Amino acid sequence: MLYKDRVVVITGAGQGIGRAYAHAFAQQGAAVVIADLNPATGAAVANEITAANGRAISTVTDVADEASTQDMAATALQAFGRIDVLINNAALFSTLTLTPFDEIAVEDWDRMFAINTRGVFLAARAVTPSMKAQRYGKIINMSSVVVDTGRAGYAHYVASKAAVVGLTRVLATELGPWDINVNAISPHGIATEIPRKTITEDQWAGVIASQAIRKKGSVEDMVGIALFLASDESRFISGQTIGLNAGAHYN
Repeated sequence: MLYKDRVVVITGAGQGIGRAYAHAFAQQGAAVVIADLNPATGAAVANEITAANGRAISTVTDVADEASTQDMAATALQAFGRIDVLINNAALFSTLTLTPFDEIAVEDWDRMFAINTRGVFLAARAVTPSMKAQRYGKIINMSSVVVDTGRAGYAHYVASKAAVVGLTRVLATELGPWDINVNAISPHGIATEIPRKTITEDQWAGVIASQAIRKKGSVEDMVGIALFLASDESRFISGQTIGLNAGAHYN
């Protein structure tokens, strides 16, 4: 198995893309730490994995809170003895409504950055000591294609995900001497089971029409790139943001 003896921590893994990541890594032999704010959904995913003879635990984690992310790392180390991969998947997105930038409340702006940007910073900082000690690690952050397209009505979300791209590059530079790779994934057009307020089926049709590959993406389409970036096959790739967008945007 590709990830036998590896330990993977995934934030926001109680549903959607994070849940798909958790199952994929467990199927490849990894021990998976489901870090989610919702204790019920996190535990449910861990139970699904263990019921299939995989290794998983769940821990309640608020990525915007420093103490909570430190507890996340400590729980992983106590259970499995090491942390090899961190996937910073937790984000605020599905509940967004399209809002002109000059109508976004300051508290909504701050909450967006607390989860989408500070959460990446805090989770990475929590796992870095153990990765440095073992001189090995993979950190995978989640950005978005809207950073490149400048999606109207999403100013706070776009800015928070652009900051993730910049942070990814800095972390790659600073952590490279310890053989820690840091990269980001920039998805587009991925449908999950999580209801979204910002898109209708007619709008989905427009999304698909904008793509070179004319179909709606699924969470399973996110799995392959994460498995690759977390593997030793990506050892010479760092500081990159990789588009997963069916050809909707080229860079």
